[in-house]
Amino acid sequence: MTESTDTDGAVQKKHAWVFHPKILTTLRNYDIPSFLADLGAGLTVAMVALPLAMAIAIASGANPGAGLVTAIVAGFVISALGGSRVQIGGPTGAFIVVVYSVIVDHGYDGLVIATFMAGLILLIAGFLRAGSLIRHVPEPVINGFTIGIAVIIASSQIADFFGLSVEGKMPADFLPKLEALWNISDSFSLMSALIALFTLVMIVAFRRAAPKLPGLVVAVGLTSAAVAVFGLDVETIASRFGAIQSHLPMPALPDLNLERVIELLPSAIIIAFLAGVESLLSAMVADRMAGTAHRSNTEVVAQGVANCVSALFGGLPATGAIARTATNIRAGAKTPVAGILHSLFLLAFMMLAAPLAGLLALPALAAVLVLTAWNMAEPQHFMERMRTRRGDQLLLMMTLLLTVLADLTVAIGAGVVVGLLLRLKRRGAPEAEWQKPDR
Repeated sequence: MTESTDTDGAVQKKHAWVFHPKILTTLRNYDIPSFLADLGAGLTVAMVALPLAMAIAIASGANPGAGLVTAIVAGFVISALGGSRVQIGGPTGAFIVVVYSVIVDHGYDGLVIATFMAGLILLIAGFLRAGSLIRHVPEPVINGFTIGIAVIIASSQIADFFGLSVEGKMPADFLPKLEALWNISDSFSLMSALIALFTLVMIVAFRRAAPKLPGLVVAVGLTSAAVAVFGLDVETIASRFGAIQSHLPMPALPDLNLERVIELLPSAIIIAFLAGVESLLSAMVADRMAGTAHRSNTEVVAQGVANCVSALFGGLPATGAIARTATNIRAGAKTPVAGILHSLFLLAFMMLAAPLAGLLALPALAAVLVLTAWNMAEPQHFMERMRTRRGDQLLLMMTLLLTVLADLTVAIGAGVVVGLLLRLKRRGAPEAEWQKPDR
């Protein structure tokens, strides 16, 4: 074996085969203290993932149960087969924009097909050793489309946050969506807004006062309980979507034909790109927090398998989740077993306590996603980004505006092309080090 530099710059042993899951390495010296640490971390991150997975599914235009299914099956696969020691996988906010658009344009079966195709694309990319290519995606492009996605996520939560009465589906495009929200602004519900605001304040307060505790769950639980106990006129998951399923569906795929595959290929490529970039970015963050080194190509292969499996079970696209991975590390996770246990805890909840999920207040979940959007945008780094090179500033703003006002496909394509042209122009000049995201 020879030594090589992984995507985070850490020196590690290079394995002769491209696919070598971390769990095979970490279980060699596994012991009871490690299991107990993983058990506690798995339970903690499951409690955080539970409301978040359903909220992301709702914002994506899907049934909340689809978010739970994704977190269970894809989260299990990503931990069991992935190249990161502590990565947590599942549905993330990065997918909301593209998933919503695919469902509106092609139906939910179209999303399932696109997700399966994205998994195949990731599998091919992983076995072709494309994991290290993330270094060639300019950071301003990633920051630009991440902030753009955050803006769209926040706008998608306005209706539930303020209790606006929406008839039918909201437009997928940003400006028509704002116009539609303005037209129904007279249906504002003070009670919904108060529930959302109290949830938001409590989550922030818990994070500052007790960052190791699952304050998100406590906040959403308390405000949702208030809605149920006092009979408040606030929409819940059950009142809009009905009961959450208490078991995993049987695996299946919609009917496939060549015309459908060609039609959905652009969406599949975008899903694969987002899954690859977000998962490797999350793995890099985990390395810097935990002092580990991930295997990028193994991680991409695992993401491919996870998305194929998620599609078979009717789930959403999945990737590494930065916030949940950070929660896993802070809770003391030692190995991928923590991520596997997080999925099993979620499955146990689905089987034993699914009716309780129906009581969750939609304004409380909207508050969770508004905070998620804020964290994705990282406004605390705005001035720092405005002090970078002028070309990088323009690249970030171009990607951001195209993401919000045009299309994610156009934004990423144009951003990568312009970014690579800028890099060629600066040939010989050292590239700036990647900054660890706070989200």
